[in-house]
Amino acid sequence: MEDEKIDRATQSVEHAAAAAADGKQEVLFQQFGSASQEWHTDMSKRLLRKVDLHLLPMLVLMYLLNFLDRNNLSQARLGTLEVDLGMAGTDFNLATSILFVGYLLMQLPSNLMLTRVPPSIYLGIAMAIWGVISACQAAVKSFGGLIACRFFLGFAEAPFFPGAVFLMSSWYTRGELAHRIGWFYAGSSLANAFGGLLGAGVLGNLSGAHGISGWRWLFIIEGTITVGAALAAALILPNYPATTKWLSEEEKAYAQWRLVEDTGEADNADASTVMDGVRLAFKDPKLYLFTFLQHISLLSQTFQYFFPTIVKALGYDDIKTLLITAPVWLGTFLISLLVTWTSGRFNDRSIHIASLMMVSVAGWLIVTSTTSLGARFFAMFLMPFGAVSSYQIILAWVANSFPRPLVKRSVCISVANMVGNCANIYGSYMFPSRDGPRYAPGGYSTAAIAALVAVMTVIIRFVLIRSNKKLEERENFEASGQGAGAESDPDRRMVGFRYIL
Repeated sequence: MEDEKIDRATQSVEHAAAAAADGKQEVLFQQFGSASQEWHTDMSKRLLRKVDLHLLPMLVLMYLLNFLDRNNLSQARLGTLEVDLGMAGTDFNLATSILFVGYLLMQLPSNLMLTRVPPSIYLGIAMAIWGVISACQAAVKSFGGLIACRFFLGFAEAPFFPGAVFLMSSWYTRGELAHRIGWFYAGSSLANAFGGLLGAGVLGNLSGAHGISGWRWLFIIEGTITVGAALAAALILPNYPATTKWLSEEEKAYAQWRLVEDTGEADNADASTVMDGVRLAFKDPKLYLFTFLQHISLLSQTFQYFFPTIVKALGYDDIKTLLITAPVWLGTFLISLLVTWTSGRFNDRSIHIASLMMVSVAGWLIVTSTTSLGARFFAMFLMPFGAVSSYQIILAWVANSFPRPLVKRSVCISVANMVGNCANIYGSYMFPSRDGPRYAPGGYSTAAIAALVAVMTVIIRFVLIRSNKKLEERENFEASGQGAGAESDPDRRMVGFRYIL
């Protein structure tokens, strides 16, 4: 009996504390709403400076290592990997694609868990696990062992990418998100550039050191670095605005207020149950359009896993080939930052994506239709400039188009990424070694897919234009006093909200 009294008293205190916190937040929200534009500009700068410093450098490093550990097989292939493990035919393609089987199986469960577990701890632990598995690839003695490691590597890497995009969308407004995703996704371009340099250094200098093959040293070094970075990630990454310790109470409230002003609702993990969020996601037709767009966009990028092999067709030896890939990816990194900034600056997604994909189309048509060394080298830049840069804007477009509730957005991001990455399973067979050195079938197919991405982008643009017109008509109808929309309507949005085109 006494214990029940204590429990009731404890609950009363907790409810009172929660009510007081809600009341304090409401007062702050009212103050923010009446503040001057100069105050908002200064406050946003101070808040974003803190968030950017805590979030972006760590996410860029994590993605660099994520992509490096996933893609280092392409550098290892230029060593003695295939000979040592007795690989032949399409074995390398299978080793590349099997990673994405494990990757896909963990996508949706992982992102749902992320709405209930602190992201910093969850992503940090996932990173440490994939780093260990990556290093373990150095110990394999057979092709079967490599396949097993690659499968579990994909399983362990699955939480990171959709989790990182989801986390960023919980901090940044729609106008800010594209450029931040540009910085984040730059990790893949830097990984390709750094991976080429590291691969050249390791294969050129450590092959046979202490009786260990160069490709084994590559896995050991990169996996060890990943585990070390994982420990830092768990300490540095923020969680959600309402629960981040390095923000003051005013800054926490303002971080949430900005999201309310942008989309009409702040992130709240308790705003809907997991099942409600799943149902809302799968009832939204936009999910299927964006999922298909992300799928074909990723299909147009599968050449990344064979890029050193494709570049080698220019006629250089293994080490020079790896060195040549570096400037291509450094250029892609710079182009990505530029186009994601202009995308956010002009509040545009579709025109940027379609234009960039046509650049990729041009690159593939050149590289597969000519034997001129200069023209083909130039085309090597165009291929990732268009496909990789546009994908970063697609990621922001997906997150922008499913603003809230938090669980629904988490499901949409993970489903689009999960189905999208199915492209890597069969896309890895588009460049079999028998088609070298020009790889014409894969090149022309990729050009057609890139053109399809541009077409699909235009279709989605018109769908969103129609949705915006419906939102405007509903607002005008309700403003006239002729009716009121149901508060529970899943398509209902804050007055003035419009989808970004």
